[in-house]
Amino acid sequence: MGIPADTDSTHSMDPLPTPATPAGRDGLAAILADPGKTVVGLDFDGTLAPIVADPEQARAHPEAVPALAALAPKVASVAVVTGRPAGVAVRHGGFAGVAGLEHLIVLGHYGAERWDAVSGEVSAPAPHPGVAAVRAELPGVLDREGAWQGTWIEEKGRAVAVHTRRAADPQAAFDALRVPLTDLATRHGLIVEPGRLVLELRPPGMDKGVALLEHVRQTGASAVLYAGDDLGDLPAFSAVDRLRADGVPGLLVCSGSDEVVELRERADLVVDGPAGVVRLLRGLAAQLA
Repeated sequence: MGIPADTDSTHSMDPLPTPATPAGRDGLAAILADPGKTVVGLDFDGTLAPIVADPEQARAHPEAVPALAALAPKVASVAVVTGRPAGVAVRHGGFAGVAGLEHLIVLGHYGAERWDAVSGEVSAPAPHPGVAAVRAELPGVLDREGAWQGTWIEEKGRAVAVHTRRAADPQAAFDALRVPLTDLATRHGLIVEPGRLVLELRPPGMDKGVALLEHVRQTGASAVLYAGDDLGDLPAFSAVDRLRADGVPGLLVCSGSDEVVELRERADLVVDGPAGVVRLLRGLAAQLA
């Protein structure tokens, strides 16, 4: 299902792969038939940017922005849908001021924030008060659980996350923290979103599926592609399933990871991480030339 590896960045070396499912093949055909009515939704970390031990060091794949700039003018909309603050994703992605990305949008904090390339501004509601309360208590919880060694807290503005990737046993630390962090979140009206060796405490009521569904309906799109790599992308996959049931064809792409088998199993197409996503985007842009 993946795209053959290559070392050449030319469009001719990026043939479009064939989705493994009938629904995925229908989705790709609809995108190719009417790109001007297509929304392309993309996660950031693990999809446009390789996963790294320190999320502050994450940057978009070096060919991601050129691929997006080639594709974006040919479709109705390109939206980056991420759990990160919108402004952080814009900086780490290098999306601002790029020719071809004049109408890119970034839906940050699972859609609670929106950055538009047209204005260069972020719009967002007031933050949930539970985030500040959790932030204040979190160091004490980690200390009681004996979980400081190798774990660390990421401040995300409207959310806070605990990473275990640097722990001596990352999965064991993740498993040990899941219940106490869920208890902490629940006391303050938040939820826990598990990911790839990370537990994020954030407000309820907004996820990537809600954000994607609202954007697709706002644009009046007749086809959608969504690519992601983590558990937080499952709601977006479900949104595409819902759109399909309503007669809007869709293509579900997994930016391949052995850490999140659920996403691979639900995808129409599995590509080789961010490099594979780049090749897919370039291949689409070439087909639509």
